[in-house]
Amino acid sequence: MESVQDKVAFITGAASGIGYAMATVFAGQGMKVVLADVEALALDEAYAKLAADGAEVIAVQVDVTDREKMATARDV
Repeated sequence: MESVQDKVAFITGAASGIGYAMATVFAGQGMKVVLADVEALALDEAYAKLAADGAEVIAVQVDVTDREKMATARDV
């Protein structure tokens, strides 16, 4: 299997549930993770947990139904 070390995962709905689980696994495999979610408080908590575990992570509060803001988030 190809290594995912240092690759970037942009995960929507990343502050909870399956999105957060994916972020945790990807970060554990050495990926850089962008957490995207509409819920600011949950996003801050998810970011704090992953960062405390040493993950290279960025958090972006964004509503995926807003194309303009998603384009901006993509360029972070």
